[in-house]
Amino acid sequence: MRTSLKTALKSVSAAAFLAAAASLPITAHAGLFSDDEARKAILDLRSQVDALQKDVANKSDKNSALSLSDQNDQLRQELARLRGQIEVLTNELSNTQQRQKDFYVDLDTRLAKLEPQKVNVDGKEVSVDVTEQKTYDAALNIFKSGDYKDAGTAFGDFLKRYPQSGYAPSAQYWLGNSLYLQRDFKGAIAALQTVIKNYPDNPKVADALLNIASCNTELKDKVAARKALETLIAKYPDSPAAQTGKERLAALK
Repeated sequence: MRTSLKTALKSVSAAAFLAAAASLPITAHAGLFSDDEARKAILDLRSQVDALQKDVANKSDKNSALSLSDQNDQLRQELARLRGQIEVLTNELSNTQQRQKDFYVDLDTRLAKLEPQKVNVDGKEVSVDVTEQKTYDAALNIFKSGDYKDAGTAFGDFLKRYPQSGYAPSAQYWLGNSLYLQRDFKGAIAALQTVIKNYPDNPKVADALLNIASCNTELKDKVAARKALETLIAKYPDSPAAQTGKERLAALK
C-alpha cells in the first residue's frame, strides 16, 4: 500500500510539474524565462505539489482509518458471534451432562428394580425377581376377582415358569383352592396334596389338609375327610385350621 502511495505521489508531482511548466509564458528568445520567472515557477510548482501531496495523504489517511474502522467492526461482530456460539455450546454441554446424569440415575433405578428383591413369604425370606413377583400378584388378583378358572390357569402357568420360586407353595395352594371353587374336587385334592408332599414345613399345609377334608366331604367320602382332619389335628394342633378341624370332625361322628 505504501509503494502504491509513493507511486501515486510521484505521478501527481510529475503531472503538477508539467502543468506548471505549460502555464509559463513562452518568449521568442533562446532562453525560456528569466531567473526571477524561473524561481517564481519553481515556487508555484512546489506549492502545487505540496498541496497535492497533502490532499493525497489526507485521503489515504481517511481511507486507512475507514478501513481499520471497518475491520474493527467486522472483528467485533465476529467476536460477538463466536461468543454467542461458545455460550450456546456451553449450555448444550451443561444440558448434555445433566441428561447423562439423569439417564444413569434412571438406569440405576431401573436396574435396582430388575434385581431380585428380598421378600417375606409365609414367614421365610426369599429372593424374588420383579417379573416373578408381578406374575404371582397378577394370578392372585385374578383369584380375588372371583374368576377362579383363569386364576387356576394363571397359578398353573406360574408354577411352570417358576417351579423353584419362594411363592411356589402359595401358588400350589391357591391352585387347589381355584379348583375347589370350580367344584373340581378331585383336581383340588391332587393340587393340595402336592403342597403337603413338596412343602411339609410350609404354614399352608394345615389349611391344605382342612381343604382336602372339605373336598372329600363334597365327594361324600367321610372316611377320607375324617382321616384328613385327624392328621391336621395331630400334626398342627396349635394352628387355626386345627381348631376348625376339631369342629368339623365332631360333626362327622
